Amino acid sequence: MKPEHVAIGLLGLLVVVQSVRGVLARSRGRRLAARARRLGAEGEARAESLLREGGYRVLDRQVAASYALHVDGERVEARVRADFLVSRGGKRFVADAKRGPEASRADRPATRRQLLEYRHAYAVDGVLLIDAERGAVREIELPSPERRATFAERVSWWAWGALAGAAVVWALRA
Repeated sequence: MKPEHVAIGLLGLLVVVQSVRGVLARSRGRRLAARARRLGAEGEARAESLLREGGYRVLDRQVAASYALHVDGERVEARVRADFLVSRGGKRFVADAKRGPEASRADRPATRRQLLEYRHAYAVDGVLLIDAERGAVREIELPSPERRATFAERVSWWAWGALAGAAVVWALRA
């Protein structure tokens, strides 16, 4: 057999192997995505049950909202989608269902940022984090940050106080 025939045969074999690997990789990706969708749907069904058991009324599912950001003066629309909009005791909540021990932890940065974004985007009284695997519905309190007075505001209050004190002293001496 000539060396060029061997080289062409090996090249053809390489093309076939790579094609098969590509098909298998795409197939694996589709299977993983389908599994994730199935687990997500199961988790949301479990979460909805937990909400009802907890006395929440489900108002809507897969609720879209948006809010505006201004980047260098240009308006940019940010869109979000929460799992549930619910109510209980005259209050409305946006609820997010999570699966897995890490995802359902409110101290996880990604989860925390998502909950903060939901609180900002939806006109609700609170945010719920649902741990579908552990069977827990947690109300997450996200207090507004305390606004600290600026230096100019503190100086201005001090100046008004000093002026009022001087006026009182002047009035008493007169």
